[in-house]
This record gives sequence, C-alpha cells and structure tokens, in this order.
Amino acid sequence: MTQLRVVIADDERPARSFLRATLAGFDDVQVVGEAESGLDAVALIDEARPDLALLDFEMPELNGLQVVRALRKAAPLVAFVTAFEQHAVQAFELNAIDYLLKPVEPRRLRDTLNRAAERVERQELSDQGDRLRSAAATYEELSRPAFLERIPVRRREEVVLVPVSQVASIVAEGELLHVHTIKAERFTIAFRLKDLESRLDPQHFVRLGRGIVARIESIARISFMPGGTQVALLSNGQKLPISRIQSRILKDRLLRL
Repeated sequence: MTQLRVVIADDERPARSFLRATLAGFDDVQVVGEAESGLDAVALIDEARPDLALLDFEMPELNGLQVVRALRKAAPLVAFVTAFEQHAVQAFELNAIDYLLKPVEPRRLRDTLNRAAERVERQELSDQGDRLRSAAATYEELSRPAFLERIPVRRREEVVLVPVSQVASIVAEGELLHVHTIKAERFTIAFRLKDLESRLDPQHFVRLGRGIVARIESIARISFMPGGTQVALLSNGQKLPISRIQSRILKDRLLRL
C-alpha cells in the first residue's frame, strides 16, 4: 500500500504533537517532517517533496499563503489548519484541497487524507499545486493592507513618529522590537515582527533571518564568513546575520546584475 507523505507546519508545539500522534494511527500515512515557522516550512517542503502539507494559516515569518508562494519547487497538495472560521472560505477560494479547524477532529482529518490520496492516485499534484500558487499570489495581492509610512513609538509622555523611510532595520528580542534608523537611533516597541513586516513595502524591506528585517537600501555590504554563513553590514554600522535560507533569496535578489 502506497503511503501518503505528509508535512506538518504549525508554530504551536501542542498542535504539531496532536497532528503527529493522530497521523501515526493511520497505516497509509508517513509524516516526513515538521516545521515550526513559515521559513522552516518552505525549506522542509522543498527538501522532502511531500504529497500533502498541513499548513497553519498564521505562522511566524511567513504565513501559509507566503509559504506556498515561496516554494522553489512544485507545490504539494495543501490543507490549511486554522483556529479561525473565516479562513475556511479563503482556503477553498485558494484551491486548497481542504481546511481543518482547530482543535482538529480525527474523523475530519481522515476525510482530508482520503481526498489527498485520491488526488495523488489521479496524479493531480502538479496541476493542483500550480493553481494554488497562482491563487495565493492573487489573494495576497488583493488582501494586502496599505504600507506603513510611519511607526508610532511611545517615549515617556510623548509619541515619536518614526518615518518608515528612515528605518534601517527591525530586530526582534523576545516580545519587543528594536527599530534602528539610518541615523543609528534606536526605538523599542511591543509588537509582533510578522505583523509589522506585513505592513512594510517588500520592494524596500527584506528579511535577513528569524527576527531580523532590513531596509534593502541600507545594506552596504554582505560578508561571507567561515562555515558558509553571511553577515550584512548596514550603512548605520549594524552587522546583522543572514540565515542560510534567506541567503539564497538575497543572492537572487541583490547579488546579481
């Protein structure tokens, strides 16, 4: 009996553990990997080439839609897992094969697996993946909010409005974000990086790694370090590490004429 190869991507460990334990009870399923963030999910899917990806709709760094768009190789069948009912309609509009509401019911999960197995048997992975990728790009473009022009930062009894055009980098530290300007000023706000990043123009900002976003125009040099790692030197003097995944993206985006 051919097994359905499945990847689980969810930033909540209990949710991943529950899905893995439930899937372990099905003889026709093989879990080939788990990811706890959007970036990890992209790398895992590209490497493992699963038949089905169970993607949390909201994850750090990249959400489920962005994961699908960022895949370098063919997209697998996708079932979105979400705690929010409104994402169900969106999932079907995006040509996902299914959606699963948290907490996931084993019987409902079984239905999703059956649907995926039928598609695999009919060899519909490639066409389905292409339609999903195209729909995700269109949906993300239509639903994107207006880009921020300034970031309000509270300082004692006043609020400082930091122009986004002056922001060189944003670095996450626990529950806080440190906003560094091109003049080497630093402001601290309590906000989630993925929420702030979604409001920044991707033509001007790029993620360097988990917890780090930088203005492209502020990147003066990229240094290659021992072991294959890279460091970005910004015009304000900051030195920021670049993750291996993002280094490949930056190579295509910044290091080619």
